[in-house]
Amino acid sequence: MKKILVTGCNGQLGRAINEVYKADVEAGKVTLINTDVGVEGVKAVDITDLAGVLKFVEEEKPEVIINCAAFTNVNGAETAEELCYKINAIGPRNLAIAAKRFGAKLVHVSTDYVFDGTSTVPYTEFDSPKPLGAYGRTKYAGEEFVKQFGDKFFIIRTAWLYGDGKNFVKTMLSLAETHDEVSVVGDQIGSPTSAMELARCIYALEPTDNFGIFHGTCEGFCSWADFTEEIFRLAGKDTKVKHITTDEYPTPAKRPAYSVLDNMMLRLTTDFRFKDWKDAIAEYMK
Repeated sequence: MKKILVTGCNGQLGRAINEVYKADVEAGKVTLINTDVGVEGVKAVDITDLAGVLKFVEEEKPEVIINCAAFTNVNGAETAEELCYKINAIGPRNLAIAAKRFGAKLVHVSTDYVFDGTSTVPYTEFDSPKPLGAYGRTKYAGEEFVKQFGDKFFIIRTAWLYGDGKNFVKTMLSLAETHDEVSVVGDQIGSPTSAMELARCIYALEPTDNFGIFHGTCEGFCSWADFTEEIFRLAGKDTKVKHITTDEYPTPAKRPAYSVLDNMMLRLTTDFRFKDWKDAIAEYMK
């Protein structure tokens, strides 16, 4: 039976991973070792503590480690960059060291924020990262550590993730309950990505030796305002969406204006394809 260690199991992706592997777990093919910090009934593993990580991996002996743990508060990262480096860079480094020492594969999830968003065409895995802010810098450092200290790894960059938990979709639907019109940024372009689709991608990659960096987002792209309009359409809401500029909605962290990722490596090396973003959000809304 294959043992898979999941960090950050209570987040959107962690929950999706549990859902995607459910049939294999019930069939006795896979054991998921779910870990998180401060979650009742779940083993606590602090990925920023190297000694603790090494001890836990040595004891549990997983064949695969899926790292869903991250500091994802993009605005908060601007004032807590050191903590962000601890979780987003040192954490993956520690998991990479442990994975290599005990012969496990590592699946590490990264982000579109490693790019500065100045491109006018989708970013491939062959483009050089150039982060804009603290969040992107720390996630890029995490990638570099995984490459430096790991050997059997998959780094998957994703974007605009939503799933079971607090997310953009639920925020917009909540606003629609009390507003006739909402203002949403219309000049930031990306690919809304379902956590279930990303979990399915991980499920497809993880048993293979097809190691390296992959982009993993739903196909197609839109603005946040376009995304909101589609959410309201599917939910049958009459709430109007006012398209505003990034300058009209200033945030502590600067966002990439264009962060569409091209899943080139998946196309070149696998048969796995992400759903179109519209099909994925329709599935999620059901």
